[in-house]
Amino acid sequence: MADGGQGSSAAGEDDDLPDIVMEMGRAPDEPDKAPSPPLPATANEIERLPGHLEGLADKARDYVEAASSANTRRAYASDWRHFASWCRRQGFSTLPPDPQVVGLYITALASSNAAGTATGEKKSVSTIERRLSALSWNFAQRGQSLDRKDRHIATVMAGIRNRHASPPRQKEAILPEDLIAMLETLDRGSLRGLRDRAMLLIGFAGGLRRSEIVGLDCGRDHTEDGRGWIEILDRGMLVTLRGKTGWREVEIGRGSSDTTCPVVAIETWLRIGRIAHGPLFRRVTGQGKMPGSERLNDQEVARLVKRAALAAGVRGDLSEGERGQKFAGHSLRAGLASSAEIDERYVQKQLGHASAEMTRKYQRRRDRFRVNLTKASGL
Repeated sequence: MADGGQGSSAAGEDDDLPDIVMEMGRAPDEPDKAPSPPLPATANEIERLPGHLEGLADKARDYVEAASSANTRRAYASDWRHFASWCRRQGFSTLPPDPQVVGLYITALASSNAAGTATGEKKSVSTIERRLSALSWNFAQRGQSLDRKDRHIATVMAGIRNRHASPPRQKEAILPEDLIAMLETLDRGSLRGLRDRAMLLIGFAGGLRRSEIVGLDCGRDHTEDGRGWIEILDRGMLVTLRGKTGWREVEIGRGSSDTTCPVVAIETWLRIGRIAHGPLFRRVTGQGKMPGSERLNDQEVARLVKRAALAAGVRGDLSEGERGQKFAGHSLRAGLASSAEIDERYVQKQLGHASAEMTRKYQRRRDRFRVNLTKASGL
């Protein structure tokens, strides 16, 4: 809507909106009879292949799963169930994808206590955008295509952003003094304590995402589900990662003290745990006396950061509930970006960011006015 439109009549406002609302209010001819379609079309077609191609079919299914992470698939499946349930209640069909129906759905998500929506409390803009991505993915797996640029979706989504978007709530950065205090809360005499110590230090020093931490193997090609591996050298450790934008290398130098050195922490964990092959970080079994073979879930990193930060009294000026919301896996990446007194481009490379602007979002205590264009212009 243009600025200065307060004096326009309701009828005039309706004329500016090309009957999008009226179209979106129409129910489809048939109710939803199949809200939960079968497996993706590719998998169904594979199942109809001749028997001698069953081996290839199994391999193809593996590649289908490898196309996205398990966490993403779980989230997208949950989002699809929510959408299908909402469609049933409203008498809409989930298939074929109807931009008008999707437009009404995201309107319901953005509305609190909207009549007949039954979607619970209103969702944030980022949640609604993720739901849209989930719907696009799910429709694609069923051989359908959702046009997110259709006016019934794009125009409504633009309005939702304009009205409800808010600045992102960033997680608190774990600074070096915080990390040292957190390390002191861990039991150095237990295998689990040694593992957690290594996870915190490599996550901080490498600026790694939680999925990257738990996705590491002890060496190259050790597991099929690994997302990278480590190589310990004399002067440090080379971490090779498969991230969002492809493969990248992260160099982690040795620290000034063995007690806070990420490389020493990794070496100690591997030596005491007698780990030489497979996932780097794994569950500790046998009453905490031996490492298992199962790779840790990335949620364990978030829980570890939160638990250790609370135990160390980080941000003790806040209540325990508030502190619990402040810390997560990203706190380690933000801590490195905020603490490293070095040229910004090196921090950008370590974090694997495509732009310096993204790196600056992680720098919680950088000197924002180091470059003063006001003075530079002569004022």
